[in-house]
Amino acid sequence: MAGNHLAKTAFLSKFIFRLDRLRIPIWVLALTFFTIIVPTAFKGLYNSQQERDAMAQTMANPAMTAMTGPADLSNYTIGVMTAHQMLLMTAAVTGLMSILLVTRHTRADEEDGRLELLRSLPVGRLSYLNASLLVVSAACIVLALINGFGLYALGIESMDLEGSLLYGAALGATGLFFAGVTAVFAQASDSSRGTIGYSIAILLISYLFRAITDISNESLSWLSPLAWVTKAEVYDSNNWWPIVLMIAAAMVLFAVANYLNAIRDLDRGFLPSRPGKKYASRFLQSPTGLALRLQRTGIISWAIGMFVLGASYGSVLGDLESFFSDNEAMKQLLKPTEGVTLVEQFIPMLMIVISLMATIPPVMAMNKLRGEEKKERIVHLLSRAVSRTKLLGSYYVISVINGFVMISLAALGLWSAGTAVVEGGLSFGMIFGAALSYYPAMLVMISLAVFLIGFLPKLSGFIWLYVLYSFIVLYLGGLFQFSDWIGSISPFGHVPQAPIEEFSIIPLLLLCLIAGGLALAGFIGFNKRDIEQ
Repeated sequence: MAGNHLAKTAFLSKFIFRLDRLRIPIWVLALTFFTIIVPTAFKGLYNSQQERDAMAQTMANPAMTAMTGPADLSNYTIGVMTAHQMLLMTAAVTGLMSILLVTRHTRADEEDGRLELLRSLPVGRLSYLNASLLVVSAACIVLALINGFGLYALGIESMDLEGSLLYGAALGATGLFFAGVTAVFAQASDSSRGTIGYSIAILLISYLFRAITDISNESLSWLSPLAWVTKAEVYDSNNWWPIVLMIAAAMVLFAVANYLNAIRDLDRGFLPSRPGKKYASRFLQSPTGLALRLQRTGIISWAIGMFVLGASYGSVLGDLESFFSDNEAMKQLLKPTEGVTLVEQFIPMLMIVISLMATIPPVMAMNKLRGEEKKERIVHLLSRAVSRTKLLGSYYVISVINGFVMISLAALGLWSAGTAVVEGGLSFGMIFGAALSYYPAMLVMISLAVFLIGFLPKLSGFIWLYVLYSFIVLYLGGLFQFSDWIGSISPFGHVPQAPIEEFSIIPLLLLCLIAGGLALAGFIGFNKRDIEQ
């Protein structure tokens, strides 16, 4: 019977891999590139152990532990430095890769009716789910092997074969775990939006819970799967058990997903949506109301996540102050600016991470229009008394407001938690000013998405590469000592680093003008081009 349920799994795996023959290699090669380049850069930047120990001093504070996890800072070799500063972030991106790939070939295909068509053929009931998991698992294994042997091939003394393979295994195991999480939510939710939303929520909660418990109670951090990555202690003690635990948990999730898939009806979920109203309101009958309704769950989820993200960073600022007060070496390294507290010097670094995270939901909201077009849904709207300008404008307005809400909530979370733990509190105006100064850069990203939708709709997904580039050059720019022009390619690189740098409104006005120009061009292009049918 089990054989019948899994009939043609191998054939469907080949079919799925053919569909993703570009997408999967791009993910794997991109993750591998940024993994391999980091230790090479570190080797050139931190040649002596004295320089590495100085860097360890800058990382030995609660804020950095919350961001990158704990590490053995007394043995800060190139290998330990690479694992400490890159492994957790890369693992989180690997988890995102698995979430998007599994959703694409499970609930999304079911939602669009493709799975029903496949089920009419002589394939097993569980075949397509397992074919999807098989392809994603193969991608994770290849990612693990390429990264493991690639790191070892660099020939850096502190990066031995076992540690390198463990580094790769940690990435692969994280991908497998979140593939399992997504497969379960693909059965529980009745939409692809819900599947992605719930899965990313687990990813964010895992990261935030680990960040908080790594500071307050490290033994509790074992409850977070992302903490298992840091507890492997790559290039230090090389502890394989957390990775084995993650793989075992992934196998359990795979089994649960198969069981749930076997007992549910096609196009149904165990968390069905509530039935809608019998008659739509006037607001819902408008393009703006419809777009907002389609994105309501995602907006609310991201709003809560951004507030929690800000609060989690704010909650460690009190420990940061006490850490600095007892650490003379850190005081000498930081050389405090007159009129700026030691805590405030970390605000710009936190704001870069927060603002780039806050950019994701509005760009997703904007690209939702492109997703509706590919599913041939906006043709029905445009056949009524709805202009293209009004349709695109609805999504643009929602995205612009979305971005403002996200960065504001993150700032509110940072201020509310930070002012409760920092002696003397934090300035509300300083926190919100530092956060909102990034809003024009967010507008450029949103408007660039509009431009791509208007002129190059098939390349609209490349906006995410630009967001990723911005994160890498700004978050890691100080570590790699990039030239200023590399950071200036990103709109976020032109934002004054308040409260350390003197505030200037001219760069922000220029960013607003660029955003307006890109958006206007996008509207013109959208009105002139053909709509996909």
